[in-house]
Formats: sequence, structure tokens, C-alpha cells
Amino acid sequence: MSSDNVAPGEDELQAYVDERLDGPQRAAVEAQLARSPELRDRIQAERRHRASLRSQLQDKADEPIPARLRIANIQTARRTRLTRRAGLAAAALAIFVVGVGAGWLANEQRPSIAMSAPTTSIAQGATAAYRTFVVEVAHPVEVGVAQEAHLLQWLSKRLGRKLEAPDLTPFGYRLIGGRLLPGGSGAAAQLMYEDSTGRRLTLYVRAADGTETAFRFQKDGDAATFAWIDQGFGFAVTAMASREELLPIAEAIYKGLTPKG
Repeated sequence: MSSDNVAPGEDELQAYVDERLDGPQRAAVEAQLARSPELRDRIQAERRHRASLRSQLQDKADEPIPARLRIANIQTARRTRLTRRAGLAAAALAIFVVGVGAGWLANEQRPSIAMSAPTTSIAQGATAAYRTFVVEVAHPVEVGVAQEAHLLQWLSKRLGRKLEAPDLTPFGYRLIGGRLLPGGSGAAAQLMYEDSTGRRLTLYVRAADGTETAFRFQKDGDAATFAWIDQGFGFAVTAMASREELLPIAEAIYKGLTPKG
């Protein structure tokens, strides 16, 4: 089978949504969309969402670039780190020469592992937390919905931002409670919802670096997740649901958590 007959994968579809495809790849995606009305509708919805996000965040995009993110400052900081590492390597070598700490030196010289995209890290954390607690029968949450006000106040204090529980009853889900989790360099919050059949959905929130406001989709077995970053925090909604079912829920949560003004 020629490469022209291979249907574009999820990476190519996401790149098309983000307007990062040109030439043959773009043509292949558009041909696939022409053959699949359902896929075309989904991609059009995601492109509309992307355009909406860009419009809402235009004021933020027009602000001057923070000093810590300017190329010259990043390069200076990188040179400083390299100089520091060189000094550490020299010290480690001296220790090695006198026969002490050879194993430690080998560890210091091991290449660092590249960090994954912020939204990928958030989605992975959310999925792991979902799989851990969604199967619990006796203790799926740490604080139940009967103490919702206390739960949200407690989680807000630990997160360092006001946290509200989105109303997902239009989608058939009701809040049953939540819990505090370790997440990244600080705390993470998990709110859990349940529908009439017992199917559960979670909202995961933690502090996050980056400005990747576009939704990112991840499928891990039967668990689907949409993750995004907004105003210094990462959000992820996870459920055993199709992408098409989960997207409008993620959009409703995003709109409900975005400050108006």
C-alpha cells in the first residue's frame, strides 16, 4: 500500500487543527475529511474552539513578552547553567581521580531527560489519578459532596487559586466529592463526578508552567482525557468516554472556570 493511501493519524489531525500542515500532508487530511463527514464535523468543531480561545486570549497575546521569556535572557540563563554544570563536572572529575565517588560521577554525566509538553504531563497525571480512584467503592473521594463548601475552600487554599465545581448535570454527571493529591511541584485537586449508571468523570487541577491553552486529547486504553493550561494552572477532564462525548464537557468546564470580564 502506498503512503498516499494511509489515513492521517491523530498527530496529523491535531497539526491540521493547529494550522501546522502544508503541502501533501494538508491535502491528505483534507481528502480524509471529505470522505468522512463525522470526522470533518469534529475537526471543524475543534478549529472553532481554537479560534475562540485565540480571540479570548488576544489581549494576553498583545502584552509585552515577560523578561524571563525573552530569547536573550533565556540564552544568558542557559549559559549560566552550562557554566555551573561544567564546574560540577570538574569537581566530580577531581573526586574520581582520588578514587572517591566514581558511581556518583557516572550519574552526574548521564544526559538529562527532556521534559514532555506541559499539557502532556497534566494529562498523564490526571489519567493516573483517575485510574487510581475511579474504581474505589468505599472511598472514591476524600471529602464528600455533603461538605462541598468545605471541600472547595480547602482545595482552593492548597492550590493557591479559587476552585469551583463546574455544574455538569446537563451532561448527566453530578459531583460526589474530591480529594487532594501530589502534583508536579505542588498540590493537585481532583473533583469526581458520577452519572446515573455509576460511570465516573474527574476534573484534575494543578499549577502548571506554559501557555498552551489549546485543548490536547489523550487516549490511554479506555480512559480519554482533554487537558489545557490557563492562567498558570493545568486542567484535565478524564472519563471512559469517546472523544466526541468528552469534548463538549471539556468546553463547558473551560468556559465555567474562565473569569468573565
